[in-house]
Amino acid sequence: MSSQDRKSNREWWPSQLDLDPLDQNAQRADPLGEEFDYAEAFESLDLESVKDDIEDVMTTSQDWWPADYGHYGPFFIRMAWHSAGTYRASDGRGGAAGGRQRFAPISSWPDNANLDKARRLLWPVKQKYGKNLSWSDLIILAGNVAIESMGFRTFGFAGGREDAFDTDKAANWGPEDELETNERFDEPGEIQEGLGASVMGLIYVNPEGPDGQPDPMASAKNIRQTFSRMAMNDKQTAALIAGGHTFGKVHGADDPEENVGPEPEAAPIEQQGLGWEHEGATQGAMITSGIEGPWTSSPTEWDMGYVDNLMEYEWEPEKGPGGAWQWTPKEGQDVATAPDAQGGSEPVTPMMLTTDIALKRDPDYREIMETFQENPMEFGMAFAKAWYKLTHRDMGPPERFLGPEVPEETMVWQDPIPDVEHDLIGEQEIKALKSELLDSELSIQRLVKTAWASASTYRDSDKRGGANGARIRLRPQRDWEANEPAELAEALDTLEAIKEEFNGSRSDDVRVSLADLIVLGGNAAIEAAAAEAGYDVEIPFEPGRTDASQEQTDVDSFEALKPTIDGFRNYIHDSVDRPAEELLVDDAELLNLTLEETTALVGGMRALGATYQGSDIGVLTDRPGALTNDFFVNLLSMDTEWEQSSESEQLYEGYDRDTGELDWRGSRIDLIFGSNARLRAISEVYAAEDGEEQLVEDFVDAWHKVMTLDRFDLE
Repeated sequence: MSSQDRKSNREWWPSQLDLDPLDQNAQRADPLGEEFDYAEAFESLDLESVKDDIEDVMTTSQDWWPADYGHYGPFFIRMAWHSAGTYRASDGRGGAAGGRQRFAPISSWPDNANLDKARRLLWPVKQKYGKNLSWSDLIILAGNVAIESMGFRTFGFAGGREDAFDTDKAANWGPEDELETNERFDEPGEIQEGLGASVMGLIYVNPEGPDGQPDPMASAKNIRQTFSRMAMNDKQTAALIAGGHTFGKVHGADDPEENVGPEPEAAPIEQQGLGWEHEGATQGAMITSGIEGPWTSSPTEWDMGYVDNLMEYEWEPEKGPGGAWQWTPKEGQDVATAPDAQGGSEPVTPMMLTTDIALKRDPDYREIMETFQENPMEFGMAFAKAWYKLTHRDMGPPERFLGPEVPEETMVWQDPIPDVEHDLIGEQEIKALKSELLDSELSIQRLVKTAWASASTYRDSDKRGGANGARIRLRPQRDWEANEPAELAEALDTLEAIKEEFNGSRSDDVRVSLADLIVLGGNAAIEAAAAEAGYDVEIPFEPGRTDASQEQTDVDSFEALKPTIDGFRNYIHDSVDRPAEELLVDDAELLNLTLEETTALVGGMRALGATYQGSDIGVLTDRPGALTNDFFVNLLSMDTEWEQSSESEQLYEGYDRDTGELDWRGSRIDLIFGSNARLRAISEVYAAEDGEEQLVEDFVDAWHKVMTLDRFDLE
């Protein structure tokens, strides 16, 4: 029986909760082994030699895929751009890290047509340096080398991206069933929340214009929305498009629907992972987008050709040889021609895309483009910084950046945190501070919720958020509904007073940051709660966090981390229109948690009573504040019969089977641990008579993991 003859559980039961993202966290397919240290391996490279090898590959045309103009530079720029350009700020997923352009679905998106060839051209370099140079670093480095080879000075390059060996099972690329369709608009021009591109299978927007129509103003609206969803403003967007389109050409010598074979994931086995096969001995006859032609007269040189051509000439739409809409200079204009890409004798007239014309027609973009035209140095710097942001946005804070070309300047989008400039607290100070924290007016629940709210902002997708920096005291995090702003403010005032008193009393250089104190408070509360249940535990604590300033915090960008749901605190915003348990899995995946860690954390937080607004929803225990296994015991008990509440679709009520009295209230997030077979199996371990101690141990381990997810200095 082949795999096509059997159905998966998800096909049999489509509504079944998908737990694959958390399995991905538990079982990373990595042939390099746990002991391999990529940072150390990368630092051993002679980066200049690597760049020389890339340059050699880039300027040596191959018969099996001839280079345009004898130079693969523009091709490599497109590869790097499309690798990084999948990033979206909403969940931090996508981007260059992991090198996931090598895997479906991204590898077979129509927008990535023939980029499989770009990676094969780079294979000799990857083969030479092996595990010391990841594909994800090589792809971005090749883009930088390409830009430099064609006369532009980049802002810098950082290594440190480790390769993935599978697709990202948690990423949602859209609701469509077919590529190049767009069923993602809640209303005209408004892309569904959380999605980055306007069309399935594209990085950003349709280059012909929305719905394949040459409408520059509608295109400008889509461009602004898609680029803003990867945290780019108008100036950065214009700089990226103008800078990227200064190089190379597009390929539409014929209709791709009629003359191009299947994408890599659908190609026959003998093509060995390559796709989009089509006839044509030279690349000039090859087809990618269906749009044909260069933007400038010198496609392998950095110059002002794109900006000048766009702004100085009038353009009109026409159907190109590939049947797609593109723009050509109006008759009577003397636009400098480009050479034939494959050395033919006929000169080629430059073209523009609808997305290019959008930069001229939209008033705000036009003003930026006029400034660029008047100030080429400003254009160059804007492109350099925007390209650096594009290709490094998903790497997290700058302490993760590796190599000799890392810029000295730190940008606000890198979430800077001050260096430690004091001596750290030791065991004696930690013990004294724990005692003071527990003796303060702050309850066990408030200490736990404050620490959790601070640390659980972390996203492993782009290494943002976390407790380090204590940004929970800054805008926008201090005002988020999930954090209970009024109660949080009181807690922060108390913690700040403890910090100031401690630091002011020292005659030495030992100091404690608020970021450290917040985490320490959560640890102390959990240790006390475990003691209340009869267990003596000590949560590891590593001081060294510092406190960021408001000026070091990009308020608009950080707003993307705002939770609409926090299943661990049983917070569900009224706007949530998906099953809450799905969003719990999504959040747990971003926290790099496994199924077991997620289960232990939810059950432990409920036992502690650390719920949003102190609600009793999910607190299935008569002794909240003690770290027990009561949540699991009572959830799985057959003494209780659950019914959906009339108050909300998210709320359930548990009635005593004998008396009919209401015993408990729970959310969908709570009940999923008894409903889903895999989660129930784990819950049964914790609910058993010998399971409580294991729950305490697993909860402590998972808690410590979350508190230190952003401590890259400990790696």
